[in-house]
Amino acid sequence: MPTISVLGVPHRYDLTAPTHSSEVLVFVHGWLLSRSYWHPLTQKLAIDYQCLTYDLRGFGESQGRSPDQKEHSGESPYSLQAYAKDLGSLLEVLNLSNVWLIGHSLGGSIALWAADQMSDRIRGVICVNAGGGIYLKEEFERFRNAGQQIVKMRPRWLCRVPWIDLLFVRASVARAIDRQWARQRLIDFVIADPEAALGTLLDSTTEAEVHHLPQVVARLKQPVYFIAGSQDPIMEPKYVRHLASFHALFGDCGENVFEISDCGHLAMVEQTEAVALQIRAIVQGDQVF
Repeated sequence: MPTISVLGVPHRYDLTAPTHSSEVLVFVHGWLLSRSYWHPLTQKLAIDYQCLTYDLRGFGESQGRSPDQKEHSGESPYSLQAYAKDLGSLLEVLNLSNVWLIGHSLGGSIALWAADQMSDRIRGVICVNAGGGIYLKEEFERFRNAGQQIVKMRPRWLCRVPWIDLLFVRASVARAIDRQWARQRLIDFVIADPEAALGTLLDSTTEAEVHHLPQVVARLKQPVYFIAGSQDPIMEPKYVRHLASFHALFGDCGENVFEISDCGHLAMVEQTEAVALQIRAIVQGDQVF
């Protein structure tokens, strides 16, 4: 598994071989996850498109912030903008352009910011189980408090507890996922860098940041599409549609939003074939369904 330095921090990534297509698909994972969840999808798409998956700084097998890495202009190293800069540096080092960014949950927000920062390199964005733009004070405070407790209560020995991975089989999904993915969720949950896990949670859920995201979507000139899970308990379709509505492609009836039935918050694992078909249709410019 190759490692590459991004702004001084080692990142793990997987890059498939180039194909006849000039377009490259770059996948950005969500909070407390890793690049692993994209593999079933890239196996289907790599036939026609070069695919890049990578672990965000502090998650999966990528290291956290270097001890000597300083904040730039007072910006948090765990903001959406900072992770978008990481992504821009990664694409530059790998010399990838004409890119479609495909981001899941938190990764969708990072992808939107990256498209805003690199309009010349990013062809378009596809957000999976990602939306928002509405700040509900009490709900966000509960979410932030619960998230902070989750980050603090993650002993590494948890991975050795028999059957503990079964707790992740049905968490946030419409139907039980294969146990291998439950095990992977447990591993990623435990090994995430505490500073990165907490920093991304707190920085991405402030009132200012939540309200800023629709402004980013509104000014994007590239095509932006959203794939929602009909039974997603974390990012309900109505919140996906709300964020999508700020883009010109939304039109009168939400033409840039596609909802997958019998699907929760891990669409790429729960409904791999449906997500792959939708991505192909979007990138090819065909009739999407």
